Parts: sequence; C-alpha cells; structure tokens
Amino acid sequence: MGLSVEGIVCVFAKPPQPGRVKTRLAQTLGHEAAARLARAFLDDTWNMLERLPWVRRVVACSDPALELGCASGSREVWSQGEGDLGMRIERVLQRALRTVPFAIAIGADTPGLPGHLLEGARRALHEREAVLGPAEDGGFYLLGLRSCPDQLLHGLPWSAPDTFATTRSRLCARNLPPAVLEPWFDVDRPADLRRLRQLIEARRITAPCTRSALAEIS
Repeated sequence: MGLSVEGIVCVFAKPPQPGRVKTRLAQTLGHEAAARLARAFLDDTWNMLERLPWVRRVVACSDPALELGCASGSREVWSQGEGDLGMRIERVLQRALRTVPFAIAIGADTPGLPGHLLEGARRALHEREAVLGPAEDGGFYLLGLRSCPDQLLHGLPWSAPDTFATTRSRLCARNLPPAVLEPWFDVDRPADLRRLRQLIEARRITAPCTRSALAEIS
C-alpha cells in the first residue's frame, strides 16, 4: 500500500510555446527546438514526481489557458497569477498550504532532478519550517515551506548571483531558518545543456523525454 499524500509539489512552468520559453537556449537552437526541450523538461519533471507516492503534483503555470503539451496525461494546473516571481511563488504555496502540511516549489528547468533531493526536502520539512535547494548559478532550485507569511518573498532579487543567499537571509529573518540541500543546476544556457546531455548519456540521471528531444534536435 502506498503512502498517503503528505505535501504538494508545485512545478513552476511557462507554456512550452516557441518564443516564450528557454529564450537563451533558443539563441543557438532556435525557438522551435527550445520549446520542444521545454516540453520535455516539464514531462520528465512531472514523471519523476509520479514516482514519489507522498506527493500531490501541481503545475503552476504562467498562463494556464494555453496548451502545456501534456504528453504524460492530464495535470492539475494552477495559475501563478500576477506580480514578480516572489509574489507568484507566495501565492501558489499559500494555496497549497491550505490543504497539506507542507508545500514545495520547483522549476521545470531541472529535468532529471534526482528524486533523493525531493526525499531530502520531505525529511527536512518534518523537522524544520523551511528548506532550500541551492542552484549552482546562485539561485535556488527548490523552496519548501510549512507556512508562508505574506510578503515573505517580496522584493527579493531574482535571476541574480545572490538570490539564494538573500532568500536564505529573508527566511531566517522571518523565523523560518531553512535546512539546505545539496546543490543542483538549472538548464538555461548551452553549457548547461551540454552538461545535461553528458549526465543523461552517462546514465547518472534519468530524463527519457529530454533524451528523445535532444536526439531529435541534434
């Protein structure tokens, strides 16, 4: 018998449409190929979460009226709403926390994210009020909370070298000192994509949809 649902994992994503997603990758791959990769990234992230029986999965979409390319079946989709990224993360996590003890936000740009990092976040949230997963570019790939006060993420720098450090300081200042997971990386630039391809080929991570998409655009 599987475990009962303990938390909601909210995958933040844009509709994978050409010209709207992965614009830095599109500079070298083209918009169609970048959109195909974005769709594969989302599918692999969604399928990874399916293997965690304690998770209720939600896509937090910037425009839920648009097609997400749901190759893996129907998905529960919530609107991120308006505002900067901090406001949107707050809004979605607060909605999730109305029904579960903890909620976790991740992006759709970490295909092959190892499941043990989510398990680590779950364990941390049994003991702490917050957990952060630092990204190697200075941001974070995961934020988990047991409570989300208003204005918690207001005015933070986004897509900056100090995003993780500033977010951690903000959580500590609001009496939510986070547990910190091991670092991981986002796939935003051609160098990140090369690294991702190498890890997939070496079978160090599992991302079959991304593997297929990479084969199609090579």
